[in-house]
Amino acid sequence: MRATFACDPLSSRGRQYAETGTGVRGPRSEFQRDRDRIVHSISFRRLRHKTQVFVAPDGDHFRVRLTHSLEVAQIGRTIARALGLDEDLTEALCLAHDIGHPPFGHAGEAGLEQAMAASGGFDHNGHSLRILTRLERVYPNWPGLNLSWETLEGLAKHNGPIYAPGWAMADVDAAFPLDLAKRASLEAQVAAIADDIAYDNHDIDDGLRAGLLDFDQVMDAPLVRDSWPQVRDRFPQADRRLLAAEMVRCQIGAMVNDVIAETQRRIADYGIETEADVRHAPTALVGFSTALSQGEADLKRFMYANLYHHPRQLEIAATCRSIVNRNLLPEEWRKDAPQDQPAFDRHIADFIAGMTDRYAISRHREMIGAVDLPDSF
Repeated sequence: MRATFACDPLSSRGRQYAETGTGVRGPRSEFQRDRDRIVHSISFRRLRHKTQVFVAPDGDHFRVRLTHSLEVAQIGRTIARALGLDEDLTEALCLAHDIGHPPFGHAGEAGLEQAMAASGGFDHNGHSLRILTRLERVYPNWPGLNLSWETLEGLAKHNGPIYAPGWAMADVDAAFPLDLAKRASLEAQVAAIADDIAYDNHDIDDGLRAGLLDFDQVMDAPLVRDSWPQVRDRFPQADRRLLAAEMVRCQIGAMVNDVIAETQRRIADYGIETEADVRHAPTALVGFSTALSQGEADLKRFMYANLYHHPRQLEIAATCRSIVNRNLLPEEWRKDAPQDQPAFDRHIADFIAGMTDRYAISRHREMIGAVDLPDSF
């Protein structure tokens, strides 16, 4: 049953462009239609060749932005169902939360931020909104996917209220106000924490597979210290690789259960009864308990020190930033480029941000020269 504080598709604030005379394509709610539009979009398909942790990985078993987004959606739906929230809206937000990422993950974003410093900068969250409302062109009557207000609002501020939006998000908000200074829906808050749960755990798995994390080192990491002995004692004869996978599953389950219990406690403590109560709450309602929050923060610090900032990763990141900064517009993009600034620079950034890892590497090799990146991990 839908909770009274969940988003209701029958009470949606609507879409930026009225959709009259289009017919009903199946018995779907407004949020189901949003999810389906995201899944069928070109930008979503491109996530299969965009970095999650490892650049343009050859290994079939490494995660990319697409598989990460699918894993986030699975975790998000589980939490949403337990809390009585709208699962379709939650899934749409989970699937689209990384759709604005450029090639090469955070290294690519850093390169674009540097290149765009004089033209308003670059932010992948704002670019997600720009893609979904401006750049995707698949409908004859409007730009973008014309998603519902609740989906755009949730994507804009799933990490909390926004008081100083960047130029891309401010542009979207000016055309279709998203109440940026208020809190997002519970569905959006669930999507945000599902993202944390997914990459906190699955990046350990990928780091071990790539050989950048040492098994004994990981077993002494925060949170892992607590779950590893229990897993080892349950399966004393099992191979350590299988035990590592079991440990990741156990951690995800423990974190999901903690979020559900803590969120239910906050909802009760703050007397949350309606969707409006959620948006006016003095704090985020979806979150970890105090104890798990500290452990999760310690785990993140461990992962940054030992995986994300691993010397090999930093070396590759420098190459990726160079690829992003030196890529060139193809002819079909040049002829449509505005001549004034900052619109011209932003046009270039739109093109580069839409690239997949492999396309960016291919363009660089074709137009500029060889790229020194590892063939595999």
